[in-house]
Amino acid sequence: MIRLAAILAATAVLAGCSVLDSVNPFSGSTKKLPELEPLKSAISVRTLWRGSVGSAGGFVFTPAVVGNSVFAAARDGTVARFDNGSQAWRISSGQKLSGGVGSDGQVVVVGTEKGEVLAFDGSGKAKWKARVSSEVLAEPAVAGEVVVVRSGDNRVFGFDAATGRRLWVYQRATPALTLRSNAGVTLAGRAALAGFPGGKLVAIGLDNGAALWETTVSFPRGTTELERVADIAGLPVIDGRQVCAAAYQGRVACFDMNSGNLLWAREMSSSTGAAMDSRLVYVTDDKGSVFALDRANGATVWRQERLQGRGGSRPVSVGELILVADNLGLVHGLRRDDGTLVARLSIDGSAVAADPQRSGDAVVLQTRDGAVVALQP
Repeated sequence: MIRLAAILAATAVLAGCSVLDSVNPFSGSTKKLPELEPLKSAISVRTLWRGSVGSAGGFVFTPAVVGNSVFAAARDGTVARFDNGSQAWRISSGQKLSGGVGSDGQVVVVGTEKGEVLAFDGSGKAKWKARVSSEVLAEPAVAGEVVVVRSGDNRVFGFDAATGRRLWVYQRATPALTLRSNAGVTLAGRAALAGFPGGKLVAIGLDNGAALWETTVSFPRGTTELERVADIAGLPVIDGRQVCAAAYQGRVACFDMNSGNLLWAREMSSSTGAAMDSRLVYVTDDKGSVFALDRANGATVWRQERLQGRGGSRPVSVGELILVADNLGLVHGLRRDDGTLVARLSIDGSAVAADPQRSGDAVVLQTRDGAVVALQP
């Protein structure tokens, strides 16, 4: 997820609103990172396979994992499929891309900064094209017969997966100042969950695009527009009947999936979102500390501060480890029980800006330089 080390004073104008771009301080920067201490008791993390798809440029491309297949895309228009780590096909979409990939194995969807949505079938053959109202920064989501695409102006579109015909569009009022984020939607049965500027979390029905419920993760505070930015910049995370989300300059909160009723909330600023397993909620805050919170009440179970300043990604739980990637392409393994740093692995020296993706008992990551890697503790 796009990480925010600072906020630009200069803003761009998009659809009548000011949009704050996130800053990657390690892209062309000489800023010195905190030193990493040697690991006292290391756990091995092995590379199952490694591929390459091409540079992301200034955008974020999230790989899609479907069974044993991984779909990945790059800024130059490349879209590739890897089956068990072997490249099955590689195509050029013919356009520069800005967001992707969404797939269910049958449909593969990416987007462009001109608002075009490009769909291919599972073999890489062009299927259909559609258009949304603004640039596509997030990976689309595929839910059976519906493809859900979020545009940069915070509209959410539903398209027929077979034909590309637009089925519905969900839109809401946007605050004067928002973050430029690549957060898309999370699917849950017949609903798409989306976080919005102003700290709102909405469940959108896939059948007609209507809001099933709306709730508040965080309330804007402060006297200036900058202080009042409280956008949900990461994907909501769902497990069973619980859905959790995190807001920038706001809170981490969990809700009942069926009703949207608040279960608990606590003050914490994050621009990468939350992760969850059967016991805990994991969050990387904007300073880079990694927290494990009790799913029942949000109390801190442990906190790891040694990754501060490294632009840590959204955590992912796999086996007995919590993996967090940083802006230099290092993957850090934290012991799930107490947060102790016990693993460290370098990928290619470039940032891992996209959310790590679970693939069975492994994790798939894509770097800004285009490495696609599957790791297993």
